[in-house]
Parts: sequence; structure tokens; C-alpha cells
Amino acid sequence: MSTALATLTNSFAARFGLGDNQKELIDTLKATAFKGGNVTDAQMTALMLVAQQYNLNPWLKEIDGWARIMNDHPQFDGMEFQQDDESCTCIIYRKDRSHATKATEYMNECRRTNTGPWQSHPKRMLRHKAMIQAARLAFGFGGIYDQDEAERIIETIDIDTSTGEIKEKKPEYLSSEIFDAQKSGWEKAITGGKKTAQALIAWVEAKGTKLTESQLKIINTWKVIPPEEKQGSPAIDPDDIPFN
Repeated sequence: MSTALATLTNSFAARFGLGDNQKELIDTLKATAFKGGNVTDAQMTALMLVAQQYNLNPWLKEIDGWARIMNDHPQFDGMEFQQDDESCTCIIYRKDRSHATKATEYMNECRRTNTGPWQSHPKRMLRHKAMIQAARLAFGFGGIYDQDEAERIIETIDIDTSTGEIKEKKPEYLSSEIFDAQKSGWEKAITGGKKTAQALIAWVEAKGTKLTESQLKIINTWKVIPPEEKQGSPAIDPDDIPFN
């Protein structure tokens, strides 16, 4: 454990009456805030510094306490929401400003199809997203992430636990969102004779991302359309289609 992390742990333990067993405290924090993942001293120190800045108790998951932080701000003067199935706007009022701060988040940009909360309570999750972004704009809060944001970050990086080096991690499988966005162009490439299904699959997977079984089945249903049956726009070369 680094000197900085040990000092911060002792400080929090004394403030909240948590005892003096550093290892036990850190292990508990890893299990609550980081779900027991491989965590470096640098990451733990960063978490503790944010908690210290905003007077939060990370062992009670207050590191995700956005409502608590806003309500503690002396200039906070309430907030309201405008929401429908597609978007949510959070409006925050400050006592020292004549104009409110607004932030809008959109369901199709935020929703994660593979997580429980986004499946069971999508509107509540979107409202929380809008509140966070509005709070950042209204109060300048920085360095704080909610659990959903942290999980998104973890999904996209690999951390070398020996050096602390962070590298971007490509997803193992192509997301349904990216596939749906590219599907029309890819289908035209195959039906127009620019690429075979096998060549398209090889081209996609050469970029380091696998296709799911359902995606492979869809691609393999596309066949070249004879010239006499073609209608509409010309074939598209997949190399001309943006791929993220």
C-alpha cells in the first residue's frame, strides 16, 4: 500500500470511526466500490481523494451520492425534470444565478442493453444521467462517476496491475447498436456484389471484434442480387462505411 493511500485510509477511518485495520478497510472498499476487481493503489487513492474533496464516506457507497452532494451545496435552489420516452432534461437552479442550467440526455445514446437497471428501469436511469450532467455544468463537479459510468469505463480498458498502465480494450463481440447502424450499408455491399458474406465477416473480425451468432446468421442470409433485379441505390464498398 502506498504512503498516500495509507494516510488517506487512516484519515477516513478516524473521521468515520471505522477502526484501524487498514487491510480490512481497503478490502471492504474494493468489494463495495470496485466489486472486488483488480484495483491499483493509484485508483484507490484517486477514489479517496474525491471522497475527501466532497466529504463522502466511500465505504457507504456515498461516492455515488450525487443528490447528497448537490443538496449540501449552499447555492443549490432545487431542480426539475422534463422527460418522455426519448429524452430527459434536468433543470437545476442556483441561488446566485439568474438563469437555470439545463442538460438533456437521450435514451438511444445512454441505454445499455446488457445491464439489469437499464432493462428494468430505463426512464429512472436516464433521469439519473440527466441529473448528473446538469450537476456537473451547474456546480463544476469533477472526478466523480456513478456506478454506470464506472462500469462503462471498466468495459473499455485493460489495466496492468503491476505497472498501473491503462490500455484501451476492444469489445469481444460487436455491439447490437453498431451492428444495427452498419447493417444497411453492409447488406448493400453484399447484395451489390462488392463483397461476399465471408469476405465481409473476415473484414469485420480483422478489426479485432467478433460477430455474434445472430449477426452471422443475418449476414449469411444476404445474397448477390442479379443486375436485372436491382433497384434503388448502387452497391456500397464496406471500406467506405465508417466503422467504430
